[in-house]
Amino acid sequence: MKKLFKLILNGIPRPLLIRLSYYISPLLAFSMRGTKHTDPIDGRQFKSFLPYGYESPRENVLSPSTLSLERHRLLWLYLKKETDFFRSPYKVLHFAPEQAFYKRFRKLKNLDYTTTDLNSPLADVKADICDLPFDDSSYDIILCNHVLEHIPDDIQAMQELYRTLKPGGWGIFQIPQDLKRDITFEDDTITDKKERAKIFGQYDHVRIYGRDYFDKLRSVGFEVKEVDYTSILSAEEVEKYRLAKGELIPLVRKPAF
Repeated sequence: MKKLFKLILNGIPRPLLIRLSYYISPLLAFSMRGTKHTDPIDGRQFKSFLPYGYESPRENVLSPSTLSLERHRLLWLYLKKETDFFRSPYKVLHFAPEQAFYKRFRKLKNLDYTTTDLNSPLADVKADICDLPFDDSSYDIILCNHVLEHIPDDIQAMQELYRTLKPGGWGIFQIPQDLKRDITFEDDTITDKKERAKIFGQYDHVRIYGRDYFDKLRSVGFEVKEVDYTSILSAEEVEKYRLAKGELIPLVRKPAF
């Protein structure tokens, strides 16, 4: 099954894959129902999750119902239990909206919710993250997860995120993490897609972020907390929800001047 998923991910363009998944996921969810693992986003239980990954697929990580991965379920739990995201009135900008969240966030009456991306069929506004069409200090919350590793000029993108966020506003900017690295690795001379997938983990990634990612965010003005949310959950919860133990949530805030 891992080989099949690898072929699908690498062979079908992402916008088309998103559209097809709406038809396929209900069938997968029905066939894999059980009691061992729970997707906290919709509460459904399964005997296992699906494999996922472009280069080296990970076993038991993709929820058959919401199509959430470890990072999505971690973010959902954090937003639900540690913030007032689902209760208070906020103006929210969501980059490359994930299917697991899109319809659920759209239905929240407390949110003034806008999605943006260059290619996603779920984007309200087609926009380049390095040159955003939004006014300064427009949004209370920005969600920008697994986007910056695709962007050649990530500092420019971070500056645009900072500009667009309101003073006192906050955001979560998740990225693929290699916490064993002190320094981010990038090499723009590697252009072959297969080689990129082998080195960066995905054919359209341009870097592997190390621990200096958090300092990059600080360099453009953000206050940053490296939230190890799995450390306050039990081992049983981490396994039940199939989270990545030790994954850090990059919580940023724009200082209130």
